[in-house]
Amino acid sequence: MQSAFQFHSAGEASAILGPQDIWAKRIEEAFSVELHLRGDGVELSGEENGKAMAFSVLKAAAQLYKQGEEITDGLLERLIEETKEGSLDHLFKAMDSAVTMNYKGLPIKCKTFGQQNYVKMLQEKTVTVCIGPAGTGKTYLAVAQAAQELKDGIIERIIMSRPAIEAGEERLGFLPGDLAQKVDPYLRPLYDALNDVFGPERAEKMRESGTVEVAPLAYMRGRTLNHARIIIDEGQNASLSTLKMALTRLGEDSRMVLTGDVTQIDLPRVSDSGLEKAAEILKTVDGVGIMRLSNRDVVRNKIVKDIVKAFEKHDAERAAADQARRARMEARGEKRKV
Repeated sequence: MQSAFQFHSAGEASAILGPQDIWAKRIEEAFSVELHLRGDGVELSGEENGKAMAFSVLKAAAQLYKQGEEITDGLLERLIEETKEGSLDHLFKAMDSAVTMNYKGLPIKCKTFGQQNYVKMLQEKTVTVCIGPAGTGKTYLAVAQAAQELKDGIIERIIMSRPAIEAGEERLGFLPGDLAQKVDPYLRPLYDALNDVFGPERAEKMRESGTVEVAPLAYMRGRTLNHARIIIDEGQNASLSTLKMALTRLGEDSRMVLTGDVTQIDLPRVSDSGLEKAAEILKTVDGVGIMRLSNRDVVRNKIVKDIVKAFEKHDAERAAADQARRARMEARGEKRKV
């Protein structure tokens, strides 16, 4: 059993162990081991299984560092989690190739196995429905894939849309300013994704030329969208009829992705959301892919994943309590009948 790990350089050791060895401490906590610095390496002490997993994390981090990856808190957490799940090879497979390059010339890569499957679906299906919690890269990866399709000449433009439900799509006229100023607060997350991939200046020029269009979902009605990648974001805040309208805008040589988080429905009634209904209706349609990401695919700050897990636990406990209450009510009703 490996009880020591040797770094190739002081820079590698510093990058992997983290500032003031904070990531070394995180590895110790995760696997109940101790890491002892010895020159250009560390000695591991503790239970054999824990040492083996800690060694795997150090080895994986060193390999990623060699490949030019920045070792971050989020990446370290994914390495720890995938090691515990026995699926570290899935992570490496997911990060093996870039979806596209951003405006700084840096690769945009999948960071989880779920994200890799999502991008593959985007590449293969005419319509993709992606449902998952915040921070799983649903919109960002869709924009990255669309950027690559634009570079490859597969599409001629990118059209991005989302519901502007806070003000009510029919009530945008009551807001001050022109159309762009009225809907800008609702579409800002889409602008952020575009700016990160293309750069603020190029993204602005692309919007001015019409190569990229960002508009509220209500303004898709009556159009036929040809040679485009259409990205419908925040689909959980649209009714089934509105999603049907959007889906039937697909024209020649176009693809669409519909994303959303069913735990963040802002409609007056949760039952008004059409996202899950659309996924159920479309699941057997040829050319349509349904992708579900989970809290394991969250790649934002680690606390985001913990927040998602906490809410999932709360929802599960509430559902169990509701079920138990209904069971007690039914039991009391049966007793009264007897």
